[in-house]
Amino acid sequence: MTGLGDRLKQARMAKGFTLDDLQSITKIQKRYLSGIENEDYSMMPGSFYVRAFIKQYAEAVGLDSDEMLSMYKNTSPEVPSEEEAGQRASSTLTRKRGLRNNDQLNEMMPKIIVALFIIVIVVVIWTLYQGSSGKKDDVNGVETNQPVIMENSKPTPPKKDTEKVEEKPVEEEVEPEKPEQTLAFESASGETSVYGLTGAESFKLEIRLTGGSWIGVKDNSGKEWMTPARIMVAGESIEFDVTATESVRIRVGRPKSTEIYVNGVLLEYGVPPQDTVPQNIMIEYKKE
Repeated sequence: MTGLGDRLKQARMAKGFTLDDLQSITKIQKRYLSGIENEDYSMMPGSFYVRAFIKQYAEAVGLDSDEMLSMYKNTSPEVPSEEEAGQRASSTLTRKRGLRNNDQLNEMMPKIIVALFIIVIVVVIWTLYQGSSGKKDDVNGVETNQPVIMENSKPTPPKKDTEKVEEKPVEEEVEPEKPEQTLAFESASGETSVYGLTGAESFKLEIRLTGGSWIGVKDNSGKEWMTPARIMVAGESIEFDVTATESVRIRVGRPKSTEIYVNGVLLEYGVPPQDTVPQNIMIEYKKE
């Protein structure tokens, strides 16, 4: 035992979470969470998943995930899984195929150049032949483009305009001004803050993380846009086009670590968030 399981278990109990609560937050099966606390990884699908589950567990209970992974690595040296070994073998095979393809292309390149050169020569010869053939026809009088002049023909005088066409001034069409987008805080109740989006032709949502946080997105019809809702890490971002919806609710575990952009504009929190208190950010799309 390294103490890793005890550290995680104590942090979980300090947060007041049961294993069922933690399973709901992290979407990790309860038996895997229990195995991490007991430092029994025999039922885990592989070392990659062990590291991923420890990282999510630590972030959910507020511990430094890098420190927890370091404790795991000090006592459990990494062994490449069959999947990782298969990926390396696949990458090697791809490189070999790429080299063979390059060799075949290098062999065919001289033939391609010669073929293109022959085509250019044929086109040039054909153009010169057509030009010389046209000149011969003009000299021999086979075909001329001169108009035939009839004797004793008088030109027809132009008709005089009997009516003058009044010129009407062209009126320039003035395009109506498009309303500017407005994203305004409207109300707050408990964990829920309501914002109104007006003057926007579309509703595009982007969520960027400056730190780890649990994120869930649901619209007014009950549709989950993140399937499943999960913990996102610092530097991660996700985008949605929710123009067809009337409203969207964003469940944020750590508001201070979460930036929300609407059509490229950063949402300013109407109520200063506390990092330890989850928030529901409700955005109502008011279409004109």
